[in-house]
Amino acid sequence: MPVPHITLLTKPGCHLCDDARATLESVLDEVEFAGARDYDELSILDDPSLADEYSEEIPVVLIDNRVHTIWRVEPERLRTALRAATPGAATPGAATPGAAAPTSPGAPA
Repeated sequence: MPVPHITLLTKPGCHLCDDARATLESVLDEVEFAGARDYDELSILDDPSLADEYSEEIPVVLIDNRVHTIWRVEPERLRTALRAATPGAATPGAATPGAAAPTSPGAPA
């Protein structure tokens, strides 16, 4: 199953970048997202076009080259975006195709 391409845009000495990296890695350490564990981290100082575009917005998380978030990474929002970007990903709590639906006691079978 294809996994989304994740890029973290940072710059040295950025404490928000450190926080974003920690949150990103924490989410990617979850079994559900193991396939996306490898991500790119780019310093905007190494690319003048990135510096021009994102100098006031780092850190930036890109999912499949589209901006997911700037400044702060919210774990649940990131999980939701990763699920949406992964074709065929199971949504927690969703019924599995072909599985019987849960019933309550006394409900007709």
